[in-house]
Amino acid sequence: MEHGDVLIRPADDTDADAAADVWLRSFAAALPSVRCAHTDEEIRNWFAHVLVPQYETWVAVTEDTVVGVMVLKGKELKQLYLDPAWRGRGLGDRFMALAKRKQPDGLTLWTFQVNTSAHRFYERHGFTAVERTDGQGNDEREPDIRYSWQTRRRSP
Repeated sequence: MEHGDVLIRPADDTDADAAADVWLRSFAAALPSVRCAHTDEEIRNWFAHVLVPQYETWVAVTEDTVVGVMVLKGKELKQLYLDPAWRGRGLGDRFMALAKRKQPDGLTLWTFQVNTSAHRFYERHGFTAVERTDGQGNDEREPDIRYSWQTRRRSP
């Protein structure tokens, strides 16, 4: 899956730290008003011991540098984070196309209500907001939105 000089491939154990670093940089850049509920070390451990080995984790790599990460758990898109320098360059679109190919019957995801750029991105990709919460169900205690995408099946 090459495009330009970026390869999207399944993550392996050696990618966990670099993927966590992308997550940390992206979270800080995209969500400056949201308190990260975990330390950097806890995030790195979560990638190394949960996300990479237990979930379907993909990384975008250029010149041996991880610049994006996507995590699927069945029909739930758990994580989609890009290095801030790679936003707006089509990489998120490529990850979204991959997620839809992997889960053609539909996807759901959560994003924070303050993350308006994520809302625009997901809505552009056909997701609709189906639930809003006060944030009591997430570690950050930040109001969030659940989005859903369903394929449009043609009638016989």
